[in-house]
Amino acid sequence: MEKRTIELSGHIIDSLTLTKTMGIIMDNGGEFDILEIDVGRKKTDESHAKIEVSADSPELLESILDELSVLGASIDEIKEVNLVPAPKDKVAPEGFYSSSNHTTHIFYDGEWILVEEIEMDCLVVVDQKTKRAVVKPIASIKKGDMIVVGLDGVKVTPPQRLREEQQVFEFMNSEVSSEKPLMNLINGIAREMKEIKAKGGKIGIVGGPAIVHTGSGKYLAALVKEGYIDVIMAGNALATHDIESNLFGTSLGIEVETGKIVAHGHTHHMRAINRINNSGSIKNAVEDGTLTGGIMYECIKNDVPFVLAGSIRDDGPLPDVITDTAESQKLMRHYAQEVDMVIMIATMLHSIATGNLLPSRVKSICVDINPSTVTKLSDRGSAQVVGIVTDIGTFLPLLYNALQED
Repeated sequence: MEKRTIELSGHIIDSLTLTKTMGIIMDNGGEFDILEIDVGRKKTDESHAKIEVSADSPELLESILDELSVLGASIDEIKEVNLVPAPKDKVAPEGFYSSSNHTTHIFYDGEWILVEEIEMDCLVVVDQKTKRAVVKPIASIKKGDMIVVGLDGVKVTPPQRLREEQQVFEFMNSEVSSEKPLMNLINGIAREMKEIKAKGGKIGIVGGPAIVHTGSGKYLAALVKEGYIDVIMAGNALATHDIESNLFGTSLGIEVETGKIVAHGHTHHMRAINRINNSGSIKNAVEDGTLTGGIMYECIKNDVPFVLAGSIRDDGPLPDVITDTAESQKLMRHYAQEVDMVIMIATMLHSIATGNLLPSRVKSICVDINPSTVTKLSDRGSAQVVGIVTDIGTFLPLLYNALQED
């Protein structure tokens, strides 16, 4: 049997990390022996465990250890990280370490170094001159980049959840359900948002066009105007229908305020795109008086950046839409590292894309009428994302009102 000893530290009992560790080992055909365990006696105390993991082959053991590393398990025997040069552009050496979205350090040149710009499913590249470690997506790898290979010298630290913490993220972090008390959740989110802004933190919104369709665009615009939102990441549709709403009072040809069908309203979104094209950009449309209100208007007026990532489904698109998906991903990746909270609202694909880019330290909320949106985020590794299953037309007005309360 091949054997390695791992260590777990933190609130491994309350967070079920110890239980999950044993489950992963057994589910993958390995065996374990708990060599040492020290359980904290107070709620604030950390616990520690040393576990010997064994498997029939080196390959199986490596696979188990790789899965355990996401939980924060570290190899007991501290070795220098193994660095191998990339053989060519966009190609990593075999056995490369694939990053999680948790805080990660590598042991290099006798010291632990923080891996910067952490993100899941990337490679860790080390600059040997500056002794800096950063993650890079495989598409950004250059020939000769020194890539971390294997698990030796890698330490992952998942977010710790204290038992006495009664914040909204603790309460919400359970099975996705529409039966949770909505106002309690929204009030908790509002408190978190106020605390983040009071500390100078940043909050991002990932939004879909249903925000406008449900008549909630004015509330998101108000949140931008009042300084709660620091970046918006969306697609062509959110911006197009927001602008349509401002220019024609409709969204998808339906009058936003009354819900009435407007004659020839189905053409309004194309007419909205045409007017922005005539101005040259959303910013120009604000400056020349074409656009006088709405979410995108408030972004321009309040210097709030936005990323509109293109899709093959887009009408138009608007001139501000980034049609090169690799370029839009780079910009989203930049803002993902800056924010302290992200609220993802009614957009499955953009939510999953953003979830893949976020460090696990970022407080993340997914709001959708469809429970599977939240479930798919978790299935793809964004375990820190917690969800509210509700109608967007209900959520945003209630959140805005909660933020107005002292």
